Amino acid sequence: MAKNKNQSPSLRFSPTAWAKLVFMRDMTDNEVGGFGITKPNDLLFVTDFVLVKQKVTVVSVSFDDSSVADFFENQVEQKRKPEQFARIWLHTHPGDSPNPSMTDEETFDRVFGTCDWSVMFILAQDGSSYARLHFKAGPGGDLKIPVYVDYGCQFDSSDFKSWTEQYKADVTKEVFVPTVKELSAKPKEKVDIFGGPEFTQTSGITSEDLLTEIDLMDPMERQALMDELAIRSNFWDEYESEVF
Repeated sequence: MAKNKNQSPSLRFSPTAWAKLVFMRDMTDNEVGGFGITKPNDLLFVTDFVLVKQKVTVVSVSFDDSSVADFFENQVEQKRKPEQFARIWLHTHPGDSPNPSMTDEETFDRVFGTCDWSVMFILAQDGSSYARLHFKAGPGGDLKIPVYVDYGCQFDSSDFKSWTEQYKADVTKEVFVPTVKELSAKPKEKVDIFGGPEFTQTSGITSEDLLTEIDLMDPMERQALMDELAIRSNFWDEYESEVF
């Protein structure tokens, strides 16, 4: 499909790539993530969704560094340039909110912040989605962009058997249990790619401060925390003893 140069940018998916992303989302009650593959002359047209080995919870995706390196090497061997395979981060949310969480924002900034341009895309369980284009040209900035499936192109059929094998080979489920130190700490600026934030102990944080942080959490993250607190009646005593 031809694109008018005067049109604002949009993120497009081939029907096959979209079907694969939805299939992976529905394989789990947790998040799942990967990279969008695009054509060299149409960098916002996703033709495939590729998983790498990852550990997932209801609120996070942690990519395996060596698997990411192998993925990059494989893509280069196929004569693709980084802008075709390492600029569009796709992941899912198990709830009905596609809006990025604080962890999503930290990951996007940490991993893609130095790229000339990059896209964060989130697909929620209810079908709603979120796409944001980040760019460094000129003054730089961020732009929310529309998303649609492009049926006006040639596309392959679905391959549920292969997709299931990919999911089982690459995705490992972990139980999300936030610790007191994680809730009362701030992330460091840099960590390994998609390894998740490391935490450093802070001081002078009160229970009121912690409640404020909880209120700012993504709804799914907050619900998981509330479920955990429901079975940890000594939470606040534990918090006060560890922080102070």
